Amino acid sequence: MNGRQTHPQRDHGHGRGHGHTHEHGHAEGHEHEHGHAEGHEHEHGHAEGHGPRNRAGLRHRLGHLLRPHSHESADKVDRAMESSAEGMRALWISLAVLGVTAIAQAAVVALSGSVALLGDTVHNAADALTALPLGVAFLLGRRAATRRFTYGYGRAEDLAGIAIVLTITASAGFAAWTAVDRLLHPQDVGYLPAVAVAAVVGFVGNEGVARYRIRVGRRIGSAALVADGLHARTDGFTSLAVLLGAAGAALGWRTADPIVGLAITAAMLLVLRDAAREVFRRVMDAVDPALVDDAERALRDVPGVREVSELRLRWIGHRLRAEVAVVVDGDLTVRQAHRVAVAAEHALLHAVPRLTAALVHADPAPVPGMADPHAELAHHAA
Repeated sequence: MNGRQTHPQRDHGHGRGHGHTHEHGHAEGHEHEHGHAEGHEHEHGHAEGHGPRNRAGLRHRLGHLLRPHSHESADKVDRAMESSAEGMRALWISLAVLGVTAIAQAAVVALSGSVALLGDTVHNAADALTALPLGVAFLLGRRAATRRFTYGYGRAEDLAGIAIVLTITASAGFAAWTAVDRLLHPQDVGYLPAVAVAAVVGFVGNEGVARYRIRVGRRIGSAALVADGLHARTDGFTSLAVLLGAAGAALGWRTADPIVGLAITAAMLLVLRDAAREVFRRVMDAVDPALVDDAERALRDVPGVREVSELRLRWIGHRLRAEVAVVVDGDLTVRQAHRVAVAAEHALLHAVPRLTAALVHADPAPVPGMADPHAELAHHAA
């Protein structure tokens, strides 16, 4: 949609006059390597007829020198594909590490008969399997938008995040049930040194996977991958419970394992709360208010923008989209207003990380005594 003016249906009830609407589809990342359509007049600064660039315009140009971008199609990088590929790589590595961990623990379970270690093994296996819904989500996110799914398939990550939260919930419930059952029916555990080693292996494997998933998830903006990393961390806590329970059993305290297991279950519930909150916010289109503040500041610095009358950001998977309405001088021509809109979008791409597209609408500044150009839409306000 490079350089193409569009006129989608706008929200009714706003006291804004119609200007023009401008949207570019950009590769992910605020480095904004965008390829404009041939012949597109791309002057970042004032519209025709305006004086020399002011200091805000100069700052914008200096920003270009510090963060250059390419208009050559051969130089464009599909960062959306890069981030999805990075997410897939994180999933495959996690699956391999946790799979090996679960297999090693299963062997010790067969020798020792440890119910606590069995629960930890099940947790690790379940955590490894959460790679499947996330992998499907990342693959779907690569598909192009269609006439039915006009925003693409990026929200599949949010569905995967819900599935992961449910998995964490089930894991916490299973851990609680196992601990209570062991508390009611104490059992001796054999091969305690092997159980302790398996517990350490489980903790190290899960914590390594957790750190990796959380780091990659935050870097590419995937709430689902972060939630999956938190899930791996809960399984690491469960492994510590097995270790402490084994130590207590070695000292003759048969109820040590179930008591520690209940304490770790409580910690898992705290992690579950954080993961559920993050996924809920993403599903509800919540964004960090600091991003909105940064975007507003960037727009107000654009020459020709009088004020920002509307600004909306939303996540689609691990990518951001923006819908913006700016007020410009009502005497500008369509071409001049278009240039202001281009500069506004350009400023957003510098200011907002992982922004891939912005829909910018230019409204004429109100003139006293003139009728509201949106008056005919007033009856839709209700």
